[in-house]
Amino acid sequence: MSEFNDTFPRKFVIFGAIGIVFIFFLLRLIQLQVLYGDVYGKKSEENSIRQIARDPIRGLIFDRTGTLIVDNRPSYSVTITPSEFKSANIFRLATILSMDTTLLREKIEKGIRYNRFAPVKIKRDIDFPTLSALEENKEKLPGVDYQVESKRFYPTGAKAAHLFGYTKEISDQQLMEIGNEYRPGDNIGVTGLEAAYERYLRGQKGFELITVNAFGQLLGRYNDGKNDIPVREGNDLHLTLDAKTQALAESLLSGKSGAVVAIDPTNGGVIAFVSKPDYDLTQFGSVTPVDVWKALNTDESKPLFNRASLTRYPPGSTFKMILAAAALEEGVIDINWRVNCRGVFQFGTRPFHDLHIHGSTNVVEAIQRSCNVFFYQLMLKTGFEKWTRYGEEFGFGSSTGIDILEENPGLLPSDEIFNKMYGKGKWTQGYLLSLAIGQGELGVSPVQMTNYAATIANMGFYHSPHAVQKIFNKQTKQSQEISPQTRRLDLSANTWNLIREGMFKCVNEAGGTGQAAKVQNASVCGKTGTAQNPHGKDHAWFVGFAPKDNPKIAICVLVENAGYGGAFAAPIAGLCIEQYLYGELVREKPLRSITNLILNNQEDQ
Repeated sequence: MSEFNDTFPRKFVIFGAIGIVFIFFLLRLIQLQVLYGDVYGKKSEENSIRQIARDPIRGLIFDRTGTLIVDNRPSYSVTITPSEFKSANIFRLATILSMDTTLLREKIEKGIRYNRFAPVKIKRDIDFPTLSALEENKEKLPGVDYQVESKRFYPTGAKAAHLFGYTKEISDQQLMEIGNEYRPGDNIGVTGLEAAYERYLRGQKGFELITVNAFGQLLGRYNDGKNDIPVREGNDLHLTLDAKTQALAESLLSGKSGAVVAIDPTNGGVIAFVSKPDYDLTQFGSVTPVDVWKALNTDESKPLFNRASLTRYPPGSTFKMILAAAALEEGVIDINWRVNCRGVFQFGTRPFHDLHIHGSTNVVEAIQRSCNVFFYQLMLKTGFEKWTRYGEEFGFGSSTGIDILEENPGLLPSDEIFNKMYGKGKWTQGYLLSLAIGQGELGVSPVQMTNYAATIANMGFYHSPHAVQKIFNKQTKQSQEISPQTRRLDLSANTWNLIREGMFKCVNEAGGTGQAAKVQNASVCGKTGTAQNPHGKDHAWFVGFAPKDNPKIAICVLVENAGYGGAFAAPIAGLCIEQYLYGELVREKPLRSITNLILNNQEDQ
């Protein structure tokens, strides 16, 4: 009886405890399923859904004729979702990708800091064998995946590296500044049009929702894709650029240092934009090898430097029309004022030389023959203040506003600037004689000089240069036209006509220094310049436009360390004008040797 009494309480306690635990779990189950079913059901659902970002296809770029000049090609990028990736697999993955394990860890840690549940790009543009190896090891590499991206491709002969620009993986600093628009590993425009129109070209990311099991294996699209956020492709850019003229200009400057810029005088649209030496944009299409980037940055020829808009060189005699405009418009001289050029102008004890003896010369003939003696005397007669004021009217000393985000405003000397540079009362009128022929402290860029030529071409309408004509939105099927800023230089018709006549004779009549720019039936107007260079051979310049009575193209050519402008810059300009006006080179021997041009043409300084 005592045994029964001892056993019964123990069994009772055990069964009671089991019952209490059962009741507790039952109540908890009811709580989870009934009271909090919706809340925890959603959390469970979220844990089983992976959000995979899909990068948009970057917008295309077309030239003025509709020719595709910047395209995209498919590229595969490896991604890792840090929350699913096991650190023990780093060596295996690094071996497959041929990556340094330290670099791989850094990229993963960077992804963890941003969002450990979001895929982070580890390596771009992998080849097919690497992609196959990843597929073979997929079960052994949880969290590792790949995405199909696009990389830039350039299908025509127009490379335009400094105009198009390139994209690059976004930096940590940019991520902090931009915020939620980008993720680590995303590409962003860095230079040229790629940077200036980044917000239009990049498009909008899409997100695909995929269900996964407890092992991270993909099971399929969540809710049949109804909750996916679609990708929005980037907008297309339609440029004012003429691909054939661009390609020709690039070939004519091959092996040289310099720039060619051509624009449409009627609206400021860029027809050609060349800077040489340049670089291969395809090297920036995905991941730029370290050795390539280092070579470009250490190259003494500076291929990354944009000579078309960032140079600040004296323009030589191409600047003489500024002084002529100031003197004519202010009534300082007229067509009847003449200077007897004996090949030298004596100012005080110092002789200022000319290359030729021009004899009796008026303003039209002085532009035609590039008579330095005429402009030496004209500068003293006109004065520093008027020369500076008219230089400012033509846009010198200021940025043109061209839409590539990199431009040097140059330097337009003035009385105030000289006082700061040399001290008030410590410079003399002799300093002005160098400015009269585009030398001295004056500094300009080819973009500024092209706009200067275009303003003369259309008799006073100054249009801000721009490469993009319109932006096409693929979603709305609407185009946004680009309207340049325009202003008017209110000079008299007589002033414009005399300057233009001098430029016409410079190219088309005997004694003109720019005859190498002549184009059949095109009535090219132009001006040559040879700018002294203290570090080597002179820089060759040419500015001009055509046709005279209905200008369709204005151009500036700069060839560094080449020599005379009439021999080296003028023929390049003529060929580019011919290509643009006729759609091809029509002359029988379009590529005459520069040596012959030197022998056959009179030159200027």
